[in-house]
Formats: sequence, C-alpha cells, structure tokens
Amino acid sequence: MIANREELKESIKRLPEEPGVYRYFNIENELIYVGKAKNLKKRVTSYFTNKHALERKTRRLVSLISRLEFTVVNTEYDALLLENSLIKQHQPRYNILLRDDKTYPFVVITKEPFPRVFATRRRVTPGQYYGPYASVKMINTMLELLKKLFQIRNCRLPLTEATIADGKWKVCLEYHIGNCKGGCVGKESKSEYRTQIEAVASILKGNLATPKNYFREQMMHHASLMEYEKAQKAKEKLDLIENYQAKSLIVNTNLNDIDVFAIHSTEERAYINYFNVVFGSIVNVFNLDIRKKLNESDAEILASAAVNIREMFNSQNKEIISNTPWEIEIPGTNISVPQIGDKKKLVDLAMKNAMFYRKERMQEKTPKQKPSMRVLLQLKADLKLKEIPDHIECFDNSNIQGTNAVAAMVCFKNGAPSKKDYRHYNIQTVEGPDDFASMREIVGRRYKRVLEEELPLPKLIVIDGGKGQLGAAVEALKELNLYGQIPILGIAKRLEELYYPEDPLPLYINKKSESLKLIQFLRDEAHRFGITHHRNKRSKSALHSTITDLPGFGDATLAKIMKQFKAVSKLNEGDRPALQAIIGEKRTDTLLQHLAEKRKSKASE
Repeated sequence: MIANREELKESIKRLPEEPGVYRYFNIENELIYVGKAKNLKKRVTSYFTNKHALERKTRRLVSLISRLEFTVVNTEYDALLLENSLIKQHQPRYNILLRDDKTYPFVVITKEPFPRVFATRRRVTPGQYYGPYASVKMINTMLELLKKLFQIRNCRLPLTEATIADGKWKVCLEYHIGNCKGGCVGKESKSEYRTQIEAVASILKGNLATPKNYFREQMMHHASLMEYEKAQKAKEKLDLIENYQAKSLIVNTNLNDIDVFAIHSTEERAYINYFNVVFGSIVNVFNLDIRKKLNESDAEILASAAVNIREMFNSQNKEIISNTPWEIEIPGTNISVPQIGDKKKLVDLAMKNAMFYRKERMQEKTPKQKPSMRVLLQLKADLKLKEIPDHIECFDNSNIQGTNAVAAMVCFKNGAPSKKDYRHYNIQTVEGPDDFASMREIVGRRYKRVLEEELPLPKLIVIDGGKGQLGAAVEALKELNLYGQIPILGIAKRLEELYYPEDPLPLYINKKSESLKLIQFLRDEAHRFGITHHRNKRSKSALHSTITDLPGFGDATLAKIMKQFKAVSKLNEGDRPALQAIIGEKRTDTLLQHLAEKRKSKASE
C-alpha cells in the first residue's frame, strides 16, 4: 500500500514492472478506479508524467488520487479477470460498469433423477443453465419446441432418489399431466428419459445433429416393426427440428464453437454485439450498451465486456473473432480479426447489428423533439457548430442606386421568427451604394449595443451576401473583440453557397435539407423586412418633398394625415370632412388645392 499524496510520485518509481491490477483511492479512502496493466510501473507512471496530454475526465481522476494499492499477477489475462471481479464488487465511479445478467431469462435442466426443463431468471436451482436469452419471446419459442419434441415431466416438485424410494412420489402423482409419462412411478426408465434430456441439451447448445439422429433412429426403428403411427410421430418431430433449423441463420456448417464480437463506439458510449456460433448456426445473440468513463480504447472495452459476456453465456469456446485487435491473450484461446471468408462475414454481420443497436438505443434515449428542434440539431450538424443555434440573427442591406440606404436584422429563436427582436437601421456613416461598408456599420452598431445593454449574444450570425459582405461583418466583430465567440457565415444567392470567414471554398448543403431551408427563410425574411422599411422610407421622402414645403405642414401634421389615410397623394374633395376634423379647414383647403394642382400639372405633361 502506498499512502500520502506528497509521497505518491516518488513511491510510483518503486512499482514492479510486472502484470497486475492497481487501485486508486481518494482522500476519503474511497476506491475510485481499478485498472489492469501488463507493466504496472509504466502504466501507473503514464497518469502522472504528462497530465496535459490526458483527457479532461482522466485529469480529473488524477487530481483526486490520494493513494494507490496494487496486486501482482502472473499474466495480463489474470489481471483482466481480477480487474473485472473488483469492478463488479466495488463499482468505482470512474470505471465502466457492465450490466449483469440478472434481468435475462435462462433455460435450466435441473439436476434430478428425472430432470425438469423450464425458464428462470434466478440461478438458484442446481442444474445446467443455458442462455441467457435476450427476449422472452425467444425463450418461449424454444420451450414450445421442446414440449412438442419430447415427453419431459412438468411437475413443479423437486424429485430425488429418496423421494422415489420412500413413496413420496405419490404426492406429485396428480401433476403427471400432458407430456409427462410418470417416470417416478415406473412408467419410464431413467435411461430412456436421460436420452431425451441429452437431446434437449443438444438443442439448447445449438447442436441439432444429435436430436435429428435420435428421431431419425426412432422413425426407422418403428417403421421396421411396422409401427407406422409411431414412425409418423417421430417423422413429424424430425420435421419440426428441420423447420426450426431453417429459421436459424446458417453461416457455414464447418464453423463451430466460435464467439463473435463487434464493437461500435462514439465519443461517449460503446455498443457491443455478440454471436455464439455452433455447428454453423448463430444460437445466441446479445447486445451491450456501455457508457465510457475515461478515454478507454475499443480494445480495452471489448476485452472487459467479452470476459463478462462469455461468463454470462458459460462459453468455453476456444476461438474468438472480432472487428478490433485485442491487447491481451487468453490462454488456450485463438483471438483473431478475420480479413476474408465466412468469418469476416460473421464479424461484418455483428458490426452491422452493433450499429443498428446504437441507432435503436439513441431513439430510446432521445425524447420526441419538436420539428423546430430537429431542424436546429440538423443545422448544428451540417454547420459543425458547438452549440444548438437556438438564437440566430440575420442581416441584409437595401438601397436603390445608393438612395435611402437602410438595413435590417431579423432574429429567430428556437427555429421561429421572434418579431419583437427585429430591428431596422438607417445607414448613417456611408455615402453612396457601398454594401460592404453598410454591413460593417450595422453589424458594429448592433453588437455594440448588445454589449452595452448586456443582452444575450446569438448562437449564429447569418449575412445575406457573399465573401465581401461577410468580410465586412467580420471586421465589425473584430473591432468589438467578438470574432471567434459567435459563429458567422454568409449565404450567396446564386447557388445558395455558404461561406465561412477565412475559408475560400464554399459549403454546399443538400438543397432539400431542412437546415438549408431554415437559412433561406432567415435570408428571405431579412430581405422582406428590409425592403418594407426601404419602401416606407422612400415614400416618406417623396411625401416630404411634396407636402412639407407647404406653410403649416410639418412632420407632426404629416404623421396625423398618414395615420388616417395611409396615402396622401390619393386625397380628394371626398376626403374633406375627415381632413378638416384632423387638421382644420384652412390647412385642408391648402392641401387639397396643392394636390389638385399637382395632378393637373402631371396630366398636362
């Protein structure tokens, strides 16, 4: 045992260069991690020599270590077994915790003079266990087949030699129903019953040759004695086995007693698929979902999981094939990664199942999402964003030959327009039609105010325009020290190209993609909002040049008229009463006379 954090590094130097298991404890003397090593000294030293190269979770583990213990073993495989046992016993917080088999059903052949065969989830009855089975439906199908094939006792009471000898068998006489012949009352010999049980065991192991030979011999025997009804029953049972075998996946009858593993992993989880192949048939299938705790490699995870799975299925197979090379050797067992042939096809099939299992588990764990959230997640993936862009702001410029230059910013939250956050901008510092300078001005004004008022920053900025407009917006962000804090991109209209800053090559998203449609919606909404503002400003400018030069007509009077009539140029004598109510009789006469003269002048041109 090594104690005291201050002495830890110095003591590690004295660790043996032997296979073994090490255990890390925190300051509360709580076991927080168990690990195995081919070389204890090298492995433990690696945690402390270059901490910056470690993953964040591993650095956190190292910071908590107060002391360690170690155990030397003979081989790395022994270290794996000891590590596995200690993890199950203590469940340290930084170790992968593999699910045990307590929730899976088995089929048991009891250890009795006349054994019973039934399904159980608890391994308490003495006997031989087969499984576990991944589904209740599978195990019920198996038991139904056995019931049709063999006459096995189905009484619930345990039966021993003493029970039969002292006559206690009479207690269970009433249970001799259905298939049961009543062996305990002398209606069937132990040898005859044992032959059936051996055939049952062969089927449970996946070896169908033994029961097929059994029923074929029964059929021929009864036929030779001209017991045709019994021969027909034996034939029907032979057909049942062959039909059952036809439903099994036959890979190659020359392949026997092979464990097949495949692992498919992501950054956070690993998904393992296991096949047990007996006489060319896949007889057991098992999936495992593992949450990673540290930066475990696929080889490490697979080795630990395989030990548990083989123990669960009581597998003694001497051949293991997988899609990932193992870092350890199992004595007497050949471990390989096949590259061609039927074994390679088996591994590919296991990998395919592991990937389907991952998809299935992801669907189970992911709650049903609103369509808008689905689109945002797709957008996050397409644009390689670090966060879900649930707050997006889009900018657009509007001007006609440099006149009445305006700009607009629209805001989308949770994938939908947030119109209360829309903003109009009148260009203040730019003379003439300069889209780049205008974009730089409005982006700078927008986020300067956001910073001053301590408002939340968007998760994504979209610029309507190509590399020029995008570059101008980036300059504005740099002046505010915001560049790099907010993802920003430009969308060019011609081919719907997306541009990132400092990247000369555009990004193309599938034209049917929901994420591209969202960006287009943002762009179109910013354009619509900007054009509306531009038209209003242009109309107001034209109106000013027409009316505000008249005596007694200022902005306040003009606003009153616009509020009531919307379009001043269309006013006529029919509107006199309403106009007088707003601006009085004298100014009404002046306005109507002015408009009439304008119309007359326009008509004479």
